[in-house]
Amino acid sequence: MAPGQGAACSAGCQPAMISHGATALYNSGRRSHHSDSSGPDAGPAAPKSTLMQPDDFSLGSVEVSLSPEERFEEYLQSRGMRQTEQRRTLLKYVFTQHDHFDADQLIARLPAKGDKGYVSRPTVYRTLNEFVDAGLLRRFELDGRAVYEHDYGYPQHDHLYCTRCRNLIEFKSDELIQLRNAVAQKHRFRVTSHRLIIHGLCHECTRKSRPRRKQDRI
Repeated sequence: MAPGQGAACSAGCQPAMISHGATALYNSGRRSHHSDSSGPDAGPAAPKSTLMQPDDFSLGSVEVSLSPEERFEEYLQSRGMRQTEQRRTLLKYVFTQHDHFDADQLIARLPAKGDKGYVSRPTVYRTLNEFVDAGLLRRFELDGRAVYEHDYGYPQHDHLYCTRCRNLIEFKSDELIQLRNAVAQKHRFRVTSHRLIIHGLCHECTRKSRPRRKQDRI
């Protein structure tokens, strides 16, 4: 659980309920969620993010005492740092939607140099590290790149990763947690966290890869 989650509210504060449904779909693109990044300068495709799990694997909801903005403000104050317009801009772009993304994807969504709201590349990398340190984001490695996802107010979950279309499918399984805890207990191991990414092919890619029968081609 990220720092600040479950903390007591200050006077007059109402806990925020961050809910995560089971059928929302998020696709990450280079400039927008629906853009085509297959051009010659696009580089390797970044993982797409999909939240499409059966009801039994729904991530549910988490109650937190502060909004992401308030949590980050608290983090900055605790380290004697000040809030800046660049940090506010990045916080807005990161938390107005749920997605898995890398630094290049985030930069592609930001205003271009010379436009209002522009944030330099070094500032993006530095601020993403601050978001991770503050417990707002979680960072993990996927296909040789650093990928970020929401951490604050977000339940423990795992992923299925399609190596063909690069979709990440989030799921939560109580049975998996029970197995993890049982294995840890057997080895007298104290679990602090875990990350499971299962690689394979999603249903759609598996269906497309099957050879068509002769009668289907008629």
